[in-house]
Amino acid sequence: MNDPEFKFPDKASYKFVTNYFSAKGVEAEDIAAITFNIQRHYLPDLKPEEAKAAVIAVLHKREVLSNAMVGIVLDQLAAKKQLPEPLQSIIANDSGVFGVDELLAEGGISGIYGKIATTNFGYLDKEKRGIIKKLDTATDGSVNTFLDDIIAAVAAAAGAKIAHAHA
Repeated sequence: MNDPEFKFPDKASYKFVTNYFSAKGVEAEDIAAITFNIQRHYLPDLKPEEAKAAVIAVLHKREVLSNAMVGIVLDQLAAKKQLPEPLQSIIANDSGVFGVDELLAEGGISGIYGKIATTNFGYLDKEKRGIIKKLDTATDGSVNTFLDDIIAAVAAAAGAKIAHAHA
């Protein structure tokens, strides 16, 4: 997910997040495919490249990176069994009534981009398409409790960014 063309002050955060995404098999194109699919019905002339550019722009926003890093670290700690109980079991098992993963992603990532992004996030969280579904249903023992929602929120925010640009 390296993007040398984009200049911004918080390179370490961007690298931390995108390197983690890559390690989990998630690339900008995967997120952009979701964004493209949720927006193409409203914008028939939308190009996949525009969706990818919107994803990359969202991933350069400091608030997005900060929230993503918190969720990523919680997943990492749960994978290493380093959280105190009952939090360890709740996150490791992606408890359906936990809701903090959705709250962090929706409020701290997609919520930054307004109601369109919030609606997009709710749809993606329910439908679990593409890489989101793969992360949510992983059977390799990995912990993706926050990651699947972070990816959904980034895709949702990118969709809203596109919608606002075409309004």
